[in-house]
Amino acid sequence: MKKSILLGRWALLWSCVLMLSSTAADKPNIVFIITDDQAADAVAASKLWGAETSGLRTPNLDRLYQNGTVFRQAYNMGAWHGAVCVASRSMLMTGRFVWNTRNQEKSKFAETLAQEKTWSQRMKRAGYRTYLSGKWHVEADAKKIFDHTVNIRPGMAPTVPESYNRPVEGKKDNWNPADPKTRGLWTGGKHWSEVLADDAEVFVQQAAAEKKPFFMYLAFNAPHDPRQAPQSWLDQYSVEKIPMPENFLPINPHRAIMGMENADGSNVLRDEKLAPFPRTEFAIRTHRKEYYALVSHTDEQIGRIVKALEKAGVGDNTIIVFTSDHGLAIGRHGLMGKQSMFEHSLRVPFVISGPKIPQGKVIDERIYLQDAVATSLDIAGADRDGIDFKSLRPLMEGTAKKHYDAIYGAYELNSQRAVIDGNDKLILYPKGKVALLYDLAKDPLEKNPIADSAASDSLKKRLFAKLLDLQKENSDPLDLTVIYPHWIP
Repeated sequence: MKKSILLGRWALLWSCVLMLSSTAADKPNIVFIITDDQAADAVAASKLWGAETSGLRTPNLDRLYQNGTVFRQAYNMGAWHGAVCVASRSMLMTGRFVWNTRNQEKSKFAETLAQEKTWSQRMKRAGYRTYLSGKWHVEADAKKIFDHTVNIRPGMAPTVPESYNRPVEGKKDNWNPADPKTRGLWTGGKHWSEVLADDAEVFVQQAAAEKKPFFMYLAFNAPHDPRQAPQSWLDQYSVEKIPMPENFLPINPHRAIMGMENADGSNVLRDEKLAPFPRTEFAIRTHRKEYYALVSHTDEQIGRIVKALEKAGVGDNTIIVFTSDHGLAIGRHGLMGKQSMFEHSLRVPFVISGPKIPQGKVIDERIYLQDAVATSLDIAGADRDGIDFKSLRPLMEGTAKKHYDAIYGAYELNSQRAVIDGNDKLILYPKGKVALLYDLAKDPLEKNPIADSAASDSLKKRLFAKLLDLQKENSDPLDLTVIYPHWIP
C-alpha cells in the first residue's frame, strides 16, 4: 500500500516536471536593458520637455518607443547615500522598496540569497536561463545568482582627474573624452558599451539554439561620467547648439541642507565636482554635448542587441524592457548629479516592447522603474511572494487605471523626502525645515515653488499626511513629525 502511494506521488511529481518544462519552452525570453544616469528626457522620442531634447538622436530607442508601451512617468524611489545607482539596482535585485532593501543590504542580502528570492533566482526557478553582463554595483556576488556572467563591471569606470572641474571658459581644457588612453570607459582598450553589446550578441546566438527561455540583465555604465564617446559621436553635437536647461541655476540656494555642501562651502558629492562652481552656461553646454554624444553611442549598442535578437530568430518571442537607474541634472537647478528629489533626477525612460505588449501605447500613470521586476516575474509565471513593487500588466492591458496611490521619494537618512499625489508635489529638506510645494501640471520644470498662503499650507498638510503613510509602508527610519510638528494630522 505504502509502495503504491509512493509510486503515485513520484508519478504526480514527474508529470508536474514535464508540465513545467513544456510550459517554460513556450514562455517569452525577457531582455532587461538598463543604462546609468539617463534622464527621462534623454530619449529623442520622449519629447517630455520640449526644447531640452532638441537635437538629441536616439533612433534605436525611438523604435522601441514606437513599437512598445511607453511609461512617461517612471520614477526611482530614492537612495540611502550618494551612489543612487546602488539603491536603484539593489531594489531591482530584491524587488523590495528602498528602506526594506537597505535593511537587507546590511547583511549583504544573506537571507534573500539563501531563500533564492533575488530577481534572477526567481526567473531561474521559473525555467529561465539567466545571464548578466555589465554594471552590477550590488552588495552580492552576481556569479552566484546568475547562470552566466561576463565582464561584470564596477559601479563606475575608473576615475579620471582631468574630467573634473571643467571646462573653464577662456582656459585650455585638457580633457579628451575620445582618447582611449584616458582609461575610464575606455579601460581595457575597447569602449565598455561596445564590449557589452559584443557579449550580448554572443549569448543570444548561443541561447537561441536552446529550447529553454532566457533572461538577460544587460547593464550599461554609460552615460555615467566620465562621459567618453568616440570622436565620430562627439562630432555630431555642437556646444553652441546644445540647448540650455530652462531651469538652469548657477547655484542651488538649498544645496547645504540637501546634503551637498560641507561647512566650508565645498562640495560633498563627487558628481557636483565635475563642473566649475558656480555653474556657467559654457560648462553646462559642454557637459551636455558629451552627455548627448554618449547617449547616442549607447543607443547604437542597444540597436546591435535588438538586431542580434532578430538575426537569431528570437525577436518575435522576446520582451525587451528598457530603462535607466535614475535621472541626472547636468545644470538643472544648479546641480550636476542625481541626488535630489527633482523630476529630472527621479524620473527615467521606460518602455516595454515585445509579444502581447501593446504597440504605440503611452501611459501617464506614475510607476517605479523597479516595477520591471514584478512585471517580468508576472509574465514568466514566476514566484512574486514578498515583492513590494507591482506588475504593469494591468495598466498595459487596460484592466486598471490606478497603479500607486502616490509616489514616494527619499535621499539619505535625513536629507530629503518627497511625495507626489496627482499634480501636487511636496519636497522636504528636514535639515533646514524647508518645504517646497509644486504644481507639476503648471510647473513641470519645478522652477517656481508655490508661495506660502493659507491654501498652500492646507495642501502641505494633506501631502504631509500622505507622506507619513508612505513612510510607514516603506519602513522609513526618519521621524518627520518631530521636524514638522505643525503639520501632524
